[in-house]
Amino acid sequence: MKKIISGLLMISFILISGGILRAEDAITLSGAWAIYPTAVAWSEAFQKKHPGVKIDVSAGGAGKGASDAIFGLVDIGMVSREVDPSEMKKGILPVYVLHDAVFPVVSNKNPVLQDLLKKGIKKQGWIDIYASGLVTTWDSIVKRKVNKKLHVYTRSDACGAAASWAAYFGKKQEDLRGVGIYGDPGLLEAATRDPIGIGYNNFSYIFTRDGSIVSGARIVPIDSNENGIADSDEVYTNRDEAVKAIRAGRYPATRKNYFFVKGKPKKLVKEFIEFALSDEGTKIVDEVGTSLSLAKADREKVLNEIK
Repeated sequence: MKKIISGLLMISFILISGGILRAEDAITLSGAWAIYPTAVAWSEAFQKKHPGVKIDVSAGGAGKGASDAIFGLVDIGMVSREVDPSEMKKGILPVYVLHDAVFPVVSNKNPVLQDLLKKGIKKQGWIDIYASGLVTTWDSIVKRKVNKKLHVYTRSDACGAAASWAAYFGKKQEDLRGVGIYGDPGLLEAATRDPIGIGYNNFSYIFTRDGSIVSGARIVPIDSNENGIADSDEVYTNRDEAVKAIRAGRYPATRKNYFFVKGKPKKLVKEFIEFALSDEGTKIVDEVGTSLSLAKADREKVLNEIK
């Protein structure tokens, strides 16, 4: 029996030392739906360079990514919102890797769509829809009688999209009212299938790979300058127009996307992050098209911070 046990221990040692079962040959990521498509593409490219490395990427919302990183359940938490001071106190280092925006969405069959595209909605209007609950009909939004109720949809899971959308008008996710829907795909479907519904979505889910807005959806203009008109630079019909507004700082509901790691990243995790922020990684971001890459100066600054 002792010989059998010794033999099994020796086999285990060989497997572990030989790299077959080593934890350092694997990377795990979980979290934000917004980051997920790009993270998958980064992982596939990285694994081609390192055939012996296994990378597991799962979506589930920014809240899950943050929690998983804090409790050591994953190497990297994908979080599409700003870091909370309490998370920093728990040892989290936020690594800025992408940026994008959140867009309010309605069905292209919405009965007041032309009104919305002409006038947009001011910040106070969004507060009245999503926070105070003072607006319950489309009549109140477009200032004319259409006899249509307003169905408000929000996210049920703790996520960066909801946190960022609420932050635009000075609120938190828990302040948002509406029917809770899980995940970006679910919220998009709910808002676009209901002609009198309204929701919001990450940049990565509202545009298709060819740059058009997903079928059945329209982006509601935000009247940023409060002039009562949806100006041409506030109306987006494709990804290029939205990207231009985000990069120019004109679009208000923007946000940074982070990798949450416990302490400074080391070894393979550090190498993966460096790859994501490299010129090759940046090219992948642009090819995937679901998030915006960082400028070279910003990438270099982040890389210096994790040295």
